[in-house]
Amino acid sequence: MQFIVETSARHCHLSDEDLQTLFGRGARLSVKKDLSQPGQFASNERVTLVGPKGEMKVTVLGPTRKETQVEISLTDARSLGLTPPVRESGDITGSASAKLIGPAGELELPRGVIIAKRHIHATPEDAEKLGVQDKDVVSVKVNTDGRDLIFGDTIVRVNPTYALAMHIDTDEANAAGASGTVYGEIVKG
Repeated sequence: MQFIVETSARHCHLSDEDLQTLFGRGARLSVKKDLSQPGQFASNERVTLVGPKGEMKVTVLGPTRKETQVEISLTDARSLGLTPPVRESGDITGSASAKLIGPAGELELPRGVIIAKRHIHATPEDAEKLGVQDKDVVSVKVNTDGRDLIFGDTIVRVNPTYALAMHIDTDEANAAGASGTVYGEIVKG
């Protein structure tokens, strides 16, 4: 069974409080485009992520979350002089620190910068068809033109609110030559 493989570029998720600090009192995220996961969207808002060696613009995804989190690639991390761990989204304990700058303010994040672990979003029905369960770690063959690649260490995340899709970061997409619509499939051994 094949599923779509999407590239997740650098982005951040802001808490309500941090949104107000960076964009001003009463600020709300405005939808630029809906993402494949139900209820998720790329906003028109951007912040500047600052590390010891540089800075870069980062898109804010919505809706807001309980805690602020920034997801970047290893290449981004090296450019910024940061050393974030590879983690599942939401697991920010002991992660890297950085500064965020918005149009109305800035804040020092004591933690929250990660390199997102590649993962597959699946509904319980999709997981059953794929023969996997929540938190399984699988290998996925990505089919591209001339750069097919097998990604190991891919975590399966199962939730009834998800839409079936695999997410990789820009470094992983570049390694596989992934552009346009790309599909993958779970492979054994």
